[in-house]
Amino acid sequence: MSAPVAARAASRPTVLAVERGRRARQRRTVIATAVLGVVTLALLATSLMLGRAFVPIDDVLRVVLGQQVPGASFDVGMQRLPRALTGLAAGFAFGVAGATFQTMFRNPLASPDFIGITAGSSAAAVFALLVLRLDGVGVTVAALVAGVATAALVTLLARGGGAAGARFVLIGIGVGAALDAFVFWVLLRSDPYDVPAAMRWLTGSLSTPRWEEVRLVGIAVLVLLPLVLWLARSLRVLELGNETALALGERVGVKRGALAIAAVALTACATATTGPIAFVAFLAGPISGAIAGRGRLVAAGFVGASLVLAADLVGQLAFDTRFPVGVVTGIVGVPFLLFQLVRIQRKGAAS
Repeated sequence: MSAPVAARAASRPTVLAVERGRRARQRRTVIATAVLGVVTLALLATSLMLGRAFVPIDDVLRVVLGQQVPGASFDVGMQRLPRALTGLAAGFAFGVAGATFQTMFRNPLASPDFIGITAGSSAAAVFALLVLRLDGVGVTVAALVAGVATAALVTLLARGGGAAGARFVLIGIGVGAALDAFVFWVLLRSDPYDVPAAMRWLTGSLSTPRWEEVRLVGIAVLVLLPLVLWLARSLRVLELGNETALALGERVGVKRGALAIAAVALTACATATTGPIAFVAFLAGPISGAIAGRGRLVAAGFVGASLVLAADLVGQLAFDTRFPVGVVTGIVGVPFLLFQLVRIQRKGAAS
């Protein structure tokens, strides 16, 4: 047997083992994503059944199918259904966007919560509410445009050292802090009677759902998710770094730019609809990664949607006082943020 033939024969078991491992990871991702999807649907059904009055699942289905059910058509069709669908779509958008940024920049802190995107949308919405006296569609459009503009500003400021990794995150945190200061300044100079409406929006809330908002964030997810998934095929290569990705033939600038634009648009649409629901984008990526492994963007979307729906149920039903969904997710997210910071510090000290 010649040397090349012998080498190929010796390497065949290794190739088969790698292939089996790849298929096992794919099965794990598919199964975990399906389970998370079922959990999300269960939480959606629970959100439609529970409230001031319990509505049986058969009545919920009849209302969803367009039938008139005395005592349930208004509660479910006009209040609970748009609220639940808004939470579902916004949570899914936050989850996909957060996982995309964290994977692309190889940094668990590279979440829309921390890199200024949600801060930009929030600042524009507060300005539109309290200064321009806009509401509804006007506030939504202002938040959407400002979120995209803030992402462009952060990218521009980070270009000098490459808009990736720690530099991008740190500049985003700085821009977000400046925008938060602007929000506080606007709140202090506004009529005290107008501030509560802005504060409800700033905490992240599903309290005033409208079908227009459901359509906005729903269309954003339906249009942008396929684009993100198509572009995400190159995420594994981008995770290896710019130099390695370029050596493997990837168009790094184009792929990063397209992914960033799609993820920013998802974040801005979700924030414009519900306000900045804290930590959903930050939590969805690590949780879905632990459950589904690599190739987890859809799983991250389901985790984000489940977090929002579950937090809304807790905020509405678990206490005597009703809390906005952003308050509940904030309580859950802060300990995880501290854990991640300690983990990053330890990793840096060990390297």
